[in-house]
Amino acid sequence: MTSKFQLLAIAILVVVSCKQEPKEKIEEVKSATLPELSFKQANRLANLPLACVQVEYPNKLNQSLSDALQLQGPKVLHPAFYGCYDWHSAVHGHWSLVSLIKQFPTLHQAATIREKLIANISKEHIEAEIAYFKMEGNSTYERTYGWAWILKLAEEIHTWNDPLARDLEKNLQPLTNLIIDSYSEFLPKLNYPIRVGEHNNTAFGLSLAYDYANTVENEVFMDAIKEAAIRFYEDDSDCPLSWEPSGFDFLSPCLEEANLMRKIYAADEFKIWFDTFLPELTDPDFELEPGLVSDRTDGKLVHLDGLNFSRAWCLYGISESLPEYTHLKNIATKHIEHSLPAIVDDNYSGTHWLGSFALYALNHAK
Repeated sequence: MTSKFQLLAIAILVVVSCKQEPKEKIEEVKSATLPELSFKQANRLANLPLACVQVEYPNKLNQSLSDALQLQGPKVLHPAFYGCYDWHSAVHGHWSLVSLIKQFPTLHQAATIREKLIANISKEHIEAEIAYFKMEGNSTYERTYGWAWILKLAEEIHTWNDPLARDLEKNLQPLTNLIIDSYSEFLPKLNYPIRVGEHNNTAFGLSLAYDYANTVENEVFMDAIKEAAIRFYEDDSDCPLSWEPSGFDFLSPCLEEANLMRKIYAADEFKIWFDTFLPELTDPDFELEPGLVSDRTDGKLVHLDGLNFSRAWCLYGISESLPEYTHLKNIATKHIEHSLPAIVDDNYSGTHWLGSFALYALNHAK
């Protein structure tokens, strides 16, 4: 026979469990909440490239000089992309402006954005940019990081339903074609991928290039990228994610590779490859701590904020291709939330480029 004390204990347990259930449900919903690019956040992010796309100095030209004629100021050498400290940051700063005004046509500085796009991406300025690539010794300039961002900018403009976009696309197209030709010539000669966490990372460049080729339905270029990706990465396994990050990383070698291969493979093929490549990520309890920045005034150390954003867009992408790995979204969100509040702090070493990385991550939060 059940005693009164036993019945009382059971009743207490039932009451406690009933009271705890709503709390657990609330916590579950909270953990699944994805960051959203709000109108307020879009205006905040727009201010970052607006503050630098037409600012010539400070500047890092990354030049190899063949003669004294190449000793010119940034605006002379690169009249389209001279701002934001270096060429590739200027390029993806323009990408940010196009992406933001596409999504929020009524941005507070929409008119200013349009004015700067018209002024910088003119026919004459793009011709001058092409002339720079054709100078002796400059054919490999910004290979492949800057190349990839040109293609991402071209893709963003191509998908922008606005009369201005058609003018910008026409102006940019000769440089876009030059980059496609350069990529197509370079890839067959690259015997081994570059597996680093900075600009030269092969997987990141191919990922952005593939997006462009897929969007404009350039099947020849798509096939060239697929061939290279499979040649480089098909047999990879057990990527040492625990070795990451290196001190100056703004890209994850392991995650960028996975993000590329999810685009190359069909979903079932990708799952087989991914489970071999990063088996620890299949665990619902897998954790990955954000990269920690010790000094945001240091241009190299602040790279780790960029790593947090790039990890996020990779993790969101992987979970989109493999919905059963939805737990990766929580890790991605944690990375964004760690670094997003810190990117507007008047430290030009970070603010000249981090807005683009934050935006790209937020665009993938779905």
